[in-house]
Amino acid sequence: MKKLLYTSLFALTLGASACTVADVQRTMDGVMAGTAGAPVTQNEVASGLKQALEVGIKNGSNQASQTDGYYRNPLIRIPFPEDVQRVENTLRQVGLGNEVDKFILTLNRGAEDAAKSAVPIFVSAIRQLTIADAWAILRGDKDAATQYLKRTTSQQLYNTFNPIMVTSLEKTNATRYYTDIVNQYNKIPLTQKVNPDLDDYATQKAIDGLFVMIAQEEAEIRENPVARTTELLRRVFAKENQS
Repeated sequence: MKKLLYTSLFALTLGASACTVADVQRTMDGVMAGTAGAPVTQNEVASGLKQALEVGIKNGSNQASQTDGYYRNPLIRIPFPEDVQRVENTLRQVGLGNEVDKFILTLNRGAEDAAKSAVPIFVSAIRQLTIADAWAILRGDKDAATQYLKRTTSQQLYNTFNPIMVTSLEKTNATRYYTDIVNQYNKIPLTQKVNPDLDDYATQKAIDGLFVMIAQEEAEIRENPVARTTELLRRVFAKENQS
């Protein structure tokens, strides 16, 4: 079949004296490639970016929601609240380091538990992506889609994610451990009493961690053809890599 196609094209070209060898080659390339060489449409770009984000969100959230997904990942591990770092230092100095470690572990377990519920929140947000946004993202930095998502959805995501995180912290006993160690700290003579908002801190840190994971997945899709798991992703990002 391929031989017949080339023969037919060659015979046709002999009868058209205005055609050059380059014209023949372009014609054959176009026929053999089919639609593979066609320009990517605006709708394809928008759909491709949404697919990329959905893939990144699902992969990133799944990784974060595994046991030790936060706790053993130095990029997203949630530490003792930074604004009361002196509390951790003081408690360790007076022999309460084990209690601090239990709290940090359960804090990250809470984030891992809450991450399971993040996917539908993110997916709902990316469906608002416009064609103009999609083109800008496609030609932007390797984390442009993640930054767009962060910029446009952070507050809504926080409002929805916060009660989920609160429930998860209670489920993993992080809230109880936190209350216990803060109370113990406040009983130490000559210390300034503290009562930081754990729910707010944990929610924001958990969300930040999810964005880190999504950014990694986005970069992988942009740079590694193997990570493009659908035909549309391969088509959209292959075109961008060639431009």
